[in-house]
Amino acid sequence: MNARASFTRMDQSSREDWGVIVPQAMQMARTLPDRVLAHLRLLDGDFGGFAVDRLTHCLQTATLAHRDGRDEEYVCCALLHDIGDTLGSYNHPDIAAAILKPFVTDENLWMVQQHGIFQGHNFFHHIGLDRDMREQFRGHAHFERTAEFVECYDNPAFDPTAEALPLDFFAPMLRRLMVQPRQSIYKKAMGEG
Repeated sequence: MNARASFTRMDQSSREDWGVIVPQAMQMARTLPDRVLAHLRLLDGDFGGFAVDRLTHCLQTATLAHRDGRDEEYVCCALLHDIGDTLGSYNHPDIAAAILKPFVTDENLWMVQQHGIFQGHNFFHHIGLDRDMREQFRGHAHFERTAEFVECYDNPAFDPTAEALPLDFFAPMLRRLMVQPRQSIYKKAMGEG
């Protein structure tokens, strides 16, 4: 059994307590890619009425981006863009963005965060929403990038006959992306900043 801190209130914690907690937190951080991959696997078989299940959609999106020569960070964003579908029924892009935020550039983060509104251009009018909701972002530095992501990768990735590389193909990319955060309030404490 792992050692545990002795405090019951955070304001009563000691340096010794944190000497117990930080190494375990570092180990937890190292296994983040495994937990993300496990959560992606939860999308397998979840069709939600679509022609392909949610995992296949994510794999097709990432496959299209990879085949188009996008860098690993972008491909990982494509892979994870809908990971929040199971937990964020009303805000799935927020879940994906929260997972990716420490590891990706601002342009990729914004793309993931807003992809749902941009994808809405293709279907919102069928469900009583404004298909031009994305226009509120017109002029934003990452507008065109996000529109391109949806048009080239997210939009066409609902085809049961299309190629979808296996999750194991993308796992090493995800592991490399998540080896060290670009930004986090905890970087210094974890010996990474």
